[in-house]
Amino acid sequence: MTHIHPAAPALAREVADGTLSRREFLTRATALGVAAPAAYALLGLNAPAVAQQAIPAQGGTLRMQMSVRAIKDPRTADWSEIGNLLRGPLDYMVQYNNDGTFTPMLLEAWEVNEDATEYVLRVRPGVTWSNGEAFTASDVARTFEYWCDSEVEGNTMASRLSVLVDEATGALIEGSVEVVDDLTVRLYLPRPDITIIPSMADYPAAVPHPTFDPGDPAAIVGTGAYTLAELEVGQRAVFERRESWWGTEVHGGPYLDRIEFLDYGTDPASWLAAAEAGELDILYETTGEFIEVFDTIGWEKSDVVTSATLTVRFNQLAEVDGIRPYADPRVRRALIMATDNELVLELGYSGLGAPAENHHVAPIHPEYAEIPNIPHDPDGARALLEEAGMADFEHELVSIDDDWRRNSSDAVAAQLRDAGIPVRRVVAPGSTFWNNWLQYPFSSTNWNHRPLAVQILNLAYRSGVPWNETGFSSEEFDRVLDAALSVADADQRREHARRLEEIMLEEAVTIQPYWRALYRHMRPGIIGADMHISFEVHPTKIGFDA
Repeated sequence: MTHIHPAAPALAREVADGTLSRREFLTRATALGVAAPAAYALLGLNAPAVAQQAIPAQGGTLRMQMSVRAIKDPRTADWSEIGNLLRGPLDYMVQYNNDGTFTPMLLEAWEVNEDATEYVLRVRPGVTWSNGEAFTASDVARTFEYWCDSEVEGNTMASRLSVLVDEATGALIEGSVEVVDDLTVRLYLPRPDITIIPSMADYPAAVPHPTFDPGDPAAIVGTGAYTLAELEVGQRAVFERRESWWGTEVHGGPYLDRIEFLDYGTDPASWLAAAEAGELDILYETTGEFIEVFDTIGWEKSDVVTSATLTVRFNQLAEVDGIRPYADPRVRRALIMATDNELVLELGYSGLGAPAENHHVAPIHPEYAEIPNIPHDPDGARALLEEAGMADFEHELVSIDDDWRRNSSDAVAAQLRDAGIPVRRVVAPGSTFWNNWLQYPFSSTNWNHRPLAVQILNLAYRSGVPWNETGFSSEEFDRVLDAALSVADADQRREHARRLEEIMLEEAVTIQPYWRALYRHMRPGIIGADMHISFEVHPTKIGFDA
C-alpha cells in the first residue's frame, strides 16, 4: 500500500490554490515519505516516464573536466567534487532530483509520523557490499552512529542531524535508533525535525563500510557500481565498472566501462582548449562568459535554476594587526551598503541568475519571506565606517583564481573603492585558497543549493558548527532556527524564516549578492548527464547514445 503522509493532501490543495509551487510540494511530500509517483498523482499528474528516456548503450569511457580533490572521510567532505568521487564506490540512502523529489536508493521507502518525531526507514532488500556482505538495517543504524559523532573534526553530518546528537556526550542519543528487523530501522527524535531525509541526500552523506580508510582509496569497500582505479589529486581520478552491482535491476545501469575525471585547473580557457582538442566529453560546470563560448563549438547545454550562491563574507572572529575589524556590525553593514548586488551579478556572473538579498534564503525555498533589504548607499557606508573609526582601514578581499568567483570579488572590491573604502585584492590559486577558506578575514566562497532554507542556515550560520565561516553567533538565531526546523508547514515555518532573515540583516552577517543559474556543456550523444541542481554526478545513469 502506498504511504501517504497526512499532510500531503493539504499540501496538494495549496498547489491547486496557487499558494505553493509544484516543486515545493514535491520536495516536501517526498521528504515525508510519499513516493514520487504518488506525489505527482496527488497533483493530478503522471510522474515523468522513465521508460520514455533513451537508454544508453553499454560500454565506453566518459572524460569529465572536474577538480580532483583528495578522498576524505565522507562525513567530513567539504566540496561536492569530493562527493562525486565518493559516488563511484559508495551509495547514498536517498537521492535528490532536479524536480525536487527525493528518491530512495539504499532505502526502499520511509514513513514519517505527523509531527516529524518518528521516522521508519525501510532498507532495500538485496543490497550488497562489494565484498559480498549483505547491507542490512544494522548498517543503517551504524551509519547514524557514525554520522552523529560530533567529536570528529569537520563532521558536518553531526550538524545536519543535530537533533539526534546528545549535547552531553557529543554522540548519537542512546535509544534514538532502533533496529526493528533486518530491513527496518526506526528513528525516535526528541523534537520534530523535517530535514532528516534531505540531510541524508546531501553529498557528505555517502554510506561507507566500517573498514573505510581515506588513506587507501583503492581498497574502498562500498555498495557503489564503480571501483576507484586511479587517483592523482589535482590531476585525474579514474573509475572502472564493477562486474556486478546490486542496483542494476532496480535503478538501471551502470552503462559506462570507465569514467575519467580530469583536472584542468580553474581557468575555463584551459577547458575550452581541451574540448577543442578532443580531450574531453563533458564539463562539470560551465561558468561566466564561457557559457556563450561553449555554445559556439557545437556542444549541447544543460541548465537548471538553483539557490546556489556566492557569499563575500566577513569572519567576525578573525584578527588583523591585533584587532577584529569585522566584529563591529557597523563595519559589516557599511560594506554591504557599498555593494550593489545587481551589478555584482552582471559583472561577476554575466547576469545569469537573480539578485539576492544578503540573508541566504532564496525565493525558490518554500519558507522564503520577502523583507526589505539593506539599501545600497555608498555615502552612508562611508559615514558608518567613519563613525566606527574604520574609514582608513584597508580591507583585504581574498578569492580563488577562477572565472566567476574572481570576477564577482573584483566587482565588490571596485564598488568599495568607488565608495572611498580602501581595499586590496588577493587572488589565490585553488590549492592555497581551499586550505584556508575558513580562516580568511574577508573572502568569497560558494555555497550549493539545498532544498530547504533551514538546511543552509543550519549548516552555515548556527553558532559553532564546522562550516560557520563568518564566526557569527546568536542565541536568538539558534533558538528561532530550532523552532523552524520543527515545522513541516511552509507557511508556519515562513514566520520563523522571516525572523531569521531579519537577524541576518540586522547583524549584517554577509554580502550575498546573487543566486546562480547552473550550466553544463557536453558533446552531443551523451545521455543522463544533465546539470544537477546540487552538482551531483550520478555515474550509473550516464552513457553514450546507442
